[in-house]
Amino acid sequence: MHELSIALAIVDAAVEESDRRGGARVTQVHLKLGQLAGVVQSALLASYEMAAEMSGVAGSRLIIEEIPIVAFCPKCGVDRQVVSPQQICCSECGTPTPNIVTGRELEVVAMEIVEQGRDLDEITN
Repeated sequence: MHELSIALAIVDAAVEESDRRGGARVTQVHLKLGQLAGVVQSALLASYEMAAEMSGVAGSRLIIEEIPIVAFCPKCGVDRQVVSPQQICCSECGTPTPNIVTGRELEVVAMEIVEQGRDLDEITN
């Protein structure tokens, strides 16, 4: 279950940011997760909860934005969302394409942090 190692890496990044800010409390970590990333969302959420529980970011939540598969269609000349990860082809004309534009993402894009004596801050990259 590689989701646990991914969750541990996310928790490590959140703890590092918390420490960098003098022990600020991380409340949420926002993640973009592409449908082709090879990660089971439910397993990642459970793994994050377990990993966070035993760290300096206990009680924080992992918020996942699922990114659809979008590919460039060479026939239509535009980016189109694909219907199925098993058949990467244009949803309009059906032309197969290897030109995937989105859907492979696995990235932390923001953290919501409460610093001592301050309100919620959002950190994005």
